[in-house]
Amino acid sequence: MEPRDKKKKPQVKLASKSPYVSYLLPMLENFALRDELNEVIKNRANKACDLLDAGVKLFPNTFQKLHDISWVQDTYNPLDEEALSEAEPVAGIAGRIIALRSFGKAAFMTIQDHSGRIQCHVSRDNLGDDCYKIVKKFDIGDIIGIAGSVFRTKTGELTISCTEIRLVTRSMRTLPEKYHGLKDMETRYRQRYVDLIVSPKTREIFTKRSLIVHEFRAFMEEKGFMEVETPMMQPLAGGAQAKPFVTYHNALDMQLFMRIAPELYLKRLLVGGFEKVFELNRSFRNEGIDTRHNPEFTTCEFYWAYANFTHLMDLTEELFARLALKVTGSHKVTYQGTEVDLTPGTWKRMTFYDSLEQIGGHKPEFYNDYGKVREYIKKRGEKATESENLQKLQAKLFDLDVEEKLIQPHFIYHYPAAISPLSRRNDENPLLTDRFELFITGRELANAFSELNDPVDQRARFEDQMHEREAGDEEAHSMDEDYLRALEYGMPPAAGEGIGIDRLVMLLCDAPSIREVILFPLLRPEQ
Repeated sequence: MEPRDKKKKPQVKLASKSPYVSYLLPMLENFALRDELNEVIKNRANKACDLLDAGVKLFPNTFQKLHDISWVQDTYNPLDEEALSEAEPVAGIAGRIIALRSFGKAAFMTIQDHSGRIQCHVSRDNLGDDCYKIVKKFDIGDIIGIAGSVFRTKTGELTISCTEIRLVTRSMRTLPEKYHGLKDMETRYRQRYVDLIVSPKTREIFTKRSLIVHEFRAFMEEKGFMEVETPMMQPLAGGAQAKPFVTYHNALDMQLFMRIAPELYLKRLLVGGFEKVFELNRSFRNEGIDTRHNPEFTTCEFYWAYANFTHLMDLTEELFARLALKVTGSHKVTYQGTEVDLTPGTWKRMTFYDSLEQIGGHKPEFYNDYGKVREYIKKRGEKATESENLQKLQAKLFDLDVEEKLIQPHFIYHYPAAISPLSRRNDENPLLTDRFELFITGRELANAFSELNDPVDQRARFEDQMHEREAGDEEAHSMDEDYLRALEYGMPPAAGEGIGIDRLVMLLCDAPSIREVILFPLLRPEQ
């Protein structure tokens, strides 16, 4: 007897008597295993059978695209009616049908490619009876290739009058309804391929993301930075305080960690003599998922020998202003209804403890009292364990009462050394570090500091982190003996910074969630 939970292969029947039915049945039975086989899919399958009967291949690979739709628009839109009537016909245009209106002996279609949309007119008179019968089997979602003359309709819309039309790819599923698209957020992220077809805004976000990354890279190269690549699988999870993903290498019989940051490898390159390096990288952290965090994310980290953290503040203002101007046309961008001014020279700079007092509203006698701060944090619903020192609790106080109020660009600097294990101590106050974090729209977008290049101090900081790890802090930094050895060879004074690319794209594209700017965000498996 078969187990009850085992799905039986459904018996799918088509109305068509086509000998090609057997070609489509396995595909349809797989559809039925995953979804309820509805009448729309059955209807499309029957039409597919009719197309095959007529000798039309459903998935040919012989069509050559010669022009983008945007080329047609750019070339023919400027022409007046007389010039348009004398213009050469177009050929080699391809796109997906996203709208279809049939009027018996003629039809209007709207097709779309990566560059834009254009209307097409098909008629029995232009195509002939046999070809027009085939075209009537086409559906929304099909990819077609066309040729024909260009004209304007009475409403002024540029249109291609098709003299040739052929099926390039048959769509077996229907697209979401035109005016509603994909509204369910999880379906949008899970079926991003459909979201990209039906949502111009989604395509615009990822087109802008590509531009942002391109311009970011161009900026760094213009400033003399060399792009490098460092390991994504590492024997130690270093460069940040975060919980890593663990993997295993069979041939070497060793545990490895997906990188949480490339920092320590990039600084090894400073030891080796490269003075300006950057890496646009993927990093991984085995932590929570929300509107600002995804387990797999993109950052750019860069390191600059003979510079300090104040130089990076100036560089960051210049970089963000250039990206905003390139993407939005202005230094002032609107994010979720609030205007954010990225004009260089207008960004605020404030120390960590001044922000607790001036923005958080807490006096020094409060935020320097361990017991009062710990009790306050617990009342606010956050964890505050006895193993956490005062500086860690002050960082939580900052997260609770300061961070979300930093809407315009703020550099918050001089963080406590106890929460900055890789940062250089401030020369005037060794309890502080020459470190800043950049906050815009109530969230961190960058972290930077003058680098700690004293191997003795660095070893002591690692040892403090090891004690915290033994006390139960899974995110505390590991001891990295090879990195310490590198520092013992001598690393020049330097400054380094990491900028979150995903959050930067969110800002410049007015996206409320990090999932909006990641093509395929991590989701639970479908049930």
